[in-house]
Amino acid sequence: MRSILAAATASLVSAAPLLAQEAEAHESVNLLSPNTGLMFWTLLIFVILLFVLARFAFKPLTAAVEAREKALEDAIQQAKADREAAAKQLAEQIKALDAARAEAQRVIAESRTTGEKLRNEMLEQTKHQQHELLERARIEIDNERKRAIADLRREAVELAIAGASKVIERNLDDATNRKLVESFLATVPSTARAR
Repeated sequence: MRSILAAATASLVSAAPLLAQEAEAHESVNLLSPNTGLMFWTLLIFVILLFVLARFAFKPLTAAVEAREKALEDAIQQAKADREAAAKQLAEQIKALDAARAEAQRVIAESRTTGEKLRNEMLEQTKHQQHELLERARIEIDNERKRAIADLRREAVELAIAGASKVIERNLDDATNRKLVESFLATVPSTARAR
């Protein structure tokens, strides 16, 4: 309804200057001389047009411009908020990445330390096992040496008894002979026995 009324008013207002101009068309046009009739109608049309536009067009136009400005301001504010949020998330991501790098470096250093400790423990354990094996081997060698010496002693006693019984041609009993030779061998220094 408003648009029809505005269109009718606009057509009347635009027709009035044409009517005024038609009435004066018979006179010659001088641009420097003021024409009061034309000025009146032009001023009247301008005021009516200004009133109609102010009443029906300016409010919607200003409302649309204000809405557009508000939408742009909101968009700018939203963009600023998004940029700040993105910067905050970027800072958090960088912080998390730095923390992850630090954690990785800590784990690597800890792994190196653990590896070095394990290596040292294994070397120590190997040295200990080697020492135990050498000690066992020494004990076994010593036991074998003692057994060999005992076997040699027994053979020497038996040979000495056999030789002595042939020399004296008299055979003493086995236990007495053995005791006699063992007491003799006990008196012989150990260096002489080792040879």
